[in-house]
Amino acid sequence: MQAIPESVQNVMHTQRQTKLSYNLAWAKTYLGKGGALENTSYGVWAITEKGRSLSEQDVKQIPSEVRKRYRLDKAPAVKATDEQPLESDSKDWKDDLLSAIATIKPDAFERLAQRILRESGFVKVEVTGRSGDGGIDGVGVLRMSLLSFQVYYQCKKYKGSVSAGAIRDFRGAMVGRTDKGLFVTTGTFTADAKREATRDGAPAIDLVDGDQLCDLLKSLKLGVATRMVEAVEIDAEWFLRI
Repeated sequence: MQAIPESVQNVMHTQRQTKLSYNLAWAKTYLGKGGALENTSYGVWAITEKGRSLSEQDVKQIPSEVRKRYRLDKAPAVKATDEQPLESDSKDWKDDLLSAIATIKPDAFERLAQRILRESGFVKVEVTGRSGDGGIDGVGVLRMSLLSFQVYYQCKKYKGSVSAGAIRDFRGAMVGRTDKGLFVTTGTFTADAKREATRDGAPAIDLVDGDQLCDLLKSLKLGVATRMVEAVEIDAEWFLRI
């Protein structure tokens, strides 16, 4: 399979999603509805027996067959989840959340990252944000049973993709201080940045992109409230048994 150029991988569709990941999500939706893939568990997709037997021409026919069956080109029929895209380019709650974050000042974003770390179990979380400090915005201590780790973090309010160079600069600022780093952004990370973050022989840096940031804020209930909607279903067969 031919490698996809980095320039194509980094074309943005929304603030938190590249056009490539958006199209791949649609591909999974079509192949799943067409019976070629199955979503065995969260985040895990597997090729079915039917999928293995399909020819290239058969695969090309799946989108039109699925659209005809579910009328995807006329009305929303597939629920939007982390595994399935929306039926249109309309914004969802994550886009609205990132738009709200985009309006705050950089130092407020640093304090937001501090709050997230505290709520996630970190202690002694401090915002540093000193100029000329290699992009280090703060430091915290993560305690795990009998062990504790000092973690330096950088937070970048960004609409595009964070490059590998930014990861290298951050790691350079960490050297001699700690082996644990965390990079938080409202945007995304390029493929090279992800590889750089886990490069062999170098301190690993954990990455949190805009999509994961939204999930964190939701789970921690920081600026995000979840409203449960009552659904009423009628069991018509119950009345027939009276």
